[in-house]
Amino acid sequence: MTECLLGIDNGGTVAKAALFATDGRELGAARRKIELEMPQAGWREIDAGRLWQATAEVIRQVMEETGAGAADVAGVACTGHGNGLYLVDERGRPTRKGISSSDGRALAYVQQWEAGGVIDRVRPKTLQANWPAQPNALLRWLVDHEPGVLASTRWALMCKDYIRMRLTGEALAELTDYSATSLMDVESNRFDDGVFEAFQIGPLRRLMPPLIRCTDRAGAVTAGAAAETGLAEGTPVFGGAFDIDACGLAAGCVDEASLVMVGGTWGNNQHLTRKPLRTSDVFMVSRYAIDDYYLVLEGSATSASNLEWFVDRFVRGACGPGEDPYETCNRLVAESEAEEDCPTFLPFLYGSPVSPLATGALVGLTGQTSLAAVVRAVFEGVGFMHHWHYDRLMQYRGAPEAIRMTGGVARSEVWCQMFADIFGLPVEVPRASELGALGAAMIAAVGLGVYPDLAAASSAMTGIARRHEPNTANHGVYQARYRRFQETIEAMKPLWK
Repeated sequence: MTECLLGIDNGGTVAKAALFATDGRELGAARRKIELEMPQAGWREIDAGRLWQATAEVIRQVMEETGAGAADVAGVACTGHGNGLYLVDERGRPTRKGISSSDGRALAYVQQWEAGGVIDRVRPKTLQANWPAQPNALLRWLVDHEPGVLASTRWALMCKDYIRMRLTGEALAELTDYSATSLMDVESNRFDDGVFEAFQIGPLRRLMPPLIRCTDRAGAVTAGAAAETGLAEGTPVFGGAFDIDACGLAAGCVDEASLVMVGGTWGNNQHLTRKPLRTSDVFMVSRYAIDDYYLVLEGSATSASNLEWFVDRFVRGACGPGEDPYETCNRLVAESEAEEDCPTFLPFLYGSPVSPLATGALVGLTGQTSLAAVVRAVFEGVGFMHHWHYDRLMQYRGAPEAIRMTGGVARSEVWCQMFADIFGLPVEVPRASELGALGAAMIAAVGLGVYPDLAAASSAMTGIARRHEPNTANHGVYQARYRRFQETIEAMKPLWK
């Protein structure tokens, strides 16, 4: 087998590994579902040991299924969900369960910081809003509720940095991930003691690992990790990236003209700028994988995970043997009409940017409402929430020529066509089924010297699988629906209070 690259991607609920040729061809991929644990209301935890086991399993599986030998893998890089928190001791052992990026236990601290003006004071450095699952809020919560855990902890890691540490034995902080934690001075690329003090976690500055860039060599596969994964001991491992950066690279986001949407656990809408955008009107600005670029992001946990919930609760059990419930949803939406009346769905099952107390809702049900109409409402609600974030981005840039769509939404041709109709813009779906893993493989390719930089790697290793042109008539219908969606949110706000 020819030389290949391994990309590892750990999202909110799935561990993935994929092998790629150096020209970007996907040779094979494997996935394992990771169950989120919810021990209390608002808590969402991940067993870090099980996460590593699942990752090792998918690495072994993809190598077996592709016939790749240990010597065929030239390099490895990881990506994964940003924020949340993975704590380990001096020997790299978890000191508690990992905390997901959709966790809500630290909401009261964020509310206190907002009311006291703390977030406004530090935002010129952090360049981002705060939410309960960011490490600053989680660390502050742990100070009050689990001080013993903190006493036994040596490193505070992001998800992919934890997985990379399990591969190499080295604890390191990769810049794209940590620049999104509200713990750094993003423009100067450093952890900021004043920011830690403002959030009343000054002594926890000791938990931050040394910073590296995404293409830096970050160690090599240890003998123990080799035994668990089937990789060769000594295989180079590189820094990797926050999953929004990895998906951006795989979608060809290499300049300021691009706009990428990630329809997954989070609904992310992002573009690049050479100068940091200093405004409270956008959710987050962080360092991008490509030097000299910042990533401007508007997003929330309001995307395809809402459909996953609906499928698990209401569709899966109604499917026949061997029937894919997601294909059932695609068929139901494809067979219904855009002008058909259907309820309005607010995709706030896992949080919302419109109110910290907002919950999901289906508004407009009647005795004639069909399953197809409800599924269509879920598809539309996710699309409309992406539109809500898109509108905020458009205050500071011009409309793109096309939207590059990634994540679970990209797997559905019906949903992608709906996005094209909602926005009135072409929607392009990049090649490769595992885009985050492909972005990680690009990073490994640059780290190994296969390409001189990430822009060159993206140009050589990416392509467009399909393009959806907008339907003008449907666009008009969706514009009216979007206005109703916005009006429904405003009508619900008094109830959420």
